[in-house]
Amino acid sequence: MSTAESATSTATRRTPGLVPVSETMRTTERQAPEPPVSAPQPAGRAAWAFWRLLGSELGLTFRRPRNLVMLAVLAVVPIVVGVALRVVGSGDDEMSGLIQDVAGNSLMLTFVSFSFLVLLLMPVAVSVVAGDAIAGEAGGGTLRYLLAAPAGRTRLLAVKYLNAAVYGYAVTAVVALSALVTGLILFPAGDVTLLSGNTISMADGLVRIAIAVGYVGAAMAALAAIALALSTFTEVPIGAIAGTMVLVIVCQVLRAIPELGAITPYLLPTWFTNFDAVLRSPVDMGALGEGLLAFGAYIVLFGSIAWARFSGKDITS
Repeated sequence: MSTAESATSTATRRTPGLVPVSETMRTTERQAPEPPVSAPQPAGRAAWAFWRLLGSELGLTFRRPRNLVMLAVLAVVPIVVGVALRVVGSGDDEMSGLIQDVAGNSLMLTFVSFSFLVLLLMPVAVSVVAGDAIAGEAGGGTLRYLLAAPAGRTRLLAVKYLNAAVYGYAVTAVVALSALVTGLILFPAGDVTLLSGNTISMADGLVRIAIAVGYVGAAMAALAAIALALSTFTEVPIGAIAGTMVLVIVCQVLRAIPELGAITPYLLPTWFTNFDAVLRSPVDMGALGEGLLAFGAYIVLFGSIAWARFSGKDITS
């Protein structure tokens, strides 16, 4: 082999495992630049992700047998109350004021049912869902997997709260619908006599029931904020649920002590029964407004506590 051929062979021969610098540069130029790891999502895509996450959470909540059983129990209570008032009223010639009100117009059973349930059973149902929101995920070991998705802690907390608030309105609507149907079956329908003595049409009465449902639902949403805040402090759901109910019961005990009347306006259960403002003529919008203002203050206060705790919390489970 000639000297020229040997030089050409040496020039084209490549050392194993090495790549010429010129080829490496050409290969790099041909490669497309990699996208950034954490590129910001468009606003529309982020909004869609939020509503998708909320829809998934609502689906889980309303498919869980425990939550459905609580709704069923709350639906049965107005039926029991209506039947009891019907039986007592039919055998008593001199009916008391409560029985007379319900016997006189069927729509009154809705307000009576709210009076019985809004201070205990309805708060229990809402506390179970809201108290389980964060603590249940942490106790089950799924919270860190939720946070691993690009949802963010604030968005996840907002979804959990909205889910509990929607369930609170569902609880309120179930009670109202059950009482309304039971009242129309057991008692005569017609004009409604208000607490102020005025008489309104049945259609006007239905509108006032809708206003009462909105008000009581807001009360349950305020309670859900308290339960959610407590849920961020524990990994045991029963602790958050029990803490919320103890708070409600203690507030009711404090309300019953006349010497503590100065603190009564600051206790959340004080405003639960202000829905009876719709039974005045005209509707006492001042009482409803004060109650809604109190509910909003509780939502902001305990929502801020929940956010401050959850945003800085070390997630270990």
